[in-house]
Amino acid sequence: MRAKFLIIPIIILLIAFFSSAYTVDETEQVVITQFGKAIGEPKTKAGLYFKLPIIQQANYFPKNLLEWDGDPGQIPTLDKTFIWVDTFARWKIVDPLKFFQTVNNEMAAQARLDDIIDPAVRNFVTSYPLIETVRMTNRELDTFDVTVGKNMEKRDLPKIKMGREKIINGVLEQASAKLSGFGIQLVDVAIKRLNYVEQVRRSVYGRMIAERRQIAEKFRSEGQGEARKIEGNREKELKRITSEAYKSAEEIKGKADAEATKIYAKAYGKDPDFYSFLKSLDVYKKTMDKDTFLVLSTDSDFLKYFKGYGAIN
Repeated sequence: MRAKFLIIPIIILLIAFFSSAYTVDETEQVVITQFGKAIGEPKTKAGLYFKLPIIQQANYFPKNLLEWDGDPGQIPTLDKTFIWVDTFARWKIVDPLKFFQTVNNEMAAQARLDDIIDPAVRNFVTSYPLIETVRMTNRELDTFDVTVGKNMEKRDLPKIKMGREKIINGVLEQASAKLSGFGIQLVDVAIKRLNYVEQVRRSVYGRMIAERRQIAEKFRSEGQGEARKIEGNREKELKRITSEAYKSAEEIKGKADAEATKIYAKAYGKDPDFYSFLKSLDVYKKTMDKDTFLVLSTDSDFLKYFKGYGAIN
């Protein structure tokens, strides 16, 4: 019977022990509250701890890095160019007690980050020209320059004085000073994406297209000029070759005619009557056929070879 009465206090003690004991992980930190008010020092080291059961509560906060992702916003630069800026940041809770007393939880902390980082980004972006936000140094761009013609004007980019890295560092310093009062350390801020607003983007694309068309027209113009030059040289060379070929052909023809005349002269000198007979036969063949009619006198020499052997003598 006594054992039954001992079980109840033991159970109560066990319940009290387990409700009062709590553990802290390596990635956690705890603030103890009593009736909603923080008491004692925060527990930032991993281990087993105890608190008053029911009366006291353990409030856990992460110790590792947390992310903040801002909403993209339209911001005008100093040179009146409207751009979309999308930023993100990494932060952590370094003073859990102050964090609990000021913002209480992560959702409220995200709202504070929105209220502090976004205005800091807007303040710095609007204070400098667009190129300051885009570029970090004045190094030459690793691109190929497209030039057309010898007198193509080369455009140099404006020199930057601040640069994107210093602008981001300025945002980080300005926002960190305001967030330290909430027990928050802003570890890093960066620009995820920069882009023109739609209206400006269309204007920029139109200007780029116009410039590329101008370059293309200059390429076409120079190509057409080069084509005309090549065609002129081709015609000139063709005429030269034709003239030389005609000259060579006439020289060969002249030599052949001279050689033929020489051969004919030799043949004619050996037997003039036989040569005359052959030439006359050739003329007969070319000028007469079965349908040819000739009206000649009896004294004509054209048909002397038809008059018989005596006519030849």
